[in-house]
Amino acid sequence: MVLRERHVIDAFKIATGPYVLACMALFHRWGSTAAWVYLGLHGTYGLLWVAKSRIFPDRGWERPLTVGRAALLVFGLASYWLAPTLLLAHGREAPAPLVGACVAAFGVGVFLHFAADMQKHVELARRPGQLFTGGLWGRVRNPNYLGELLIYASFAALSRHRAPFIVLAVALVIEWLPNMRRKDRSLARFPEFAAYRARTALLIPWVL
Repeated sequence: MVLRERHVIDAFKIATGPYVLACMALFHRWGSTAAWVYLGLHGTYGLLWVAKSRIFPDRGWERPLTVGRAALLVFGLASYWLAPTLLLAHGREAPAPLVGACVAAFGVGVFLHFAADMQKHVELARRPGQLFTGGLWGRVRNPNYLGELLIYASFAALSRHRAPFIVLAVALVIEWLPNMRRKDRSLARFPEFAAYRARTALLIPWVL
């Protein structure tokens, strides 16, 4: 079997729940509400990602894995576990309004991320070789990335530490934004792309 990028990504996603549980055991945080909320959010997200990977996979993750890319993926994915590690190591409880805001951001993020990916998957199968500009893609060209941004921002906020926000910012700058720009250059081959780009935002609606 050829090892592909999605295999490494899926492995990390499915391991997130057990990792958080291991940290709860290591730091004796079984009574922490913030810890259980974090486990519910990030652990569920990992399971949903793996389900998505099976039901409507992203073709971008089907590339054969090189040694350099494998090292980058492992480092990048492991850095997302910084938030639960800091949360559980420091034992900080999140105020109730913060918990509510994080759950809300997570819910909106999951909707945007998975609904956008499903729309893209269906449209690419139904109309291959055509530019898709409808649904969630009608106002922003990367609603799936916007969803991921909200999801990981909710995890970072629950940790109550600046380091996970720095990790998220680095991922946005060195991985997400280049991918978005690369996709824009690829879609520029469609005559209607210029008009689509003019009326949509790159990531956040009505911004840039």
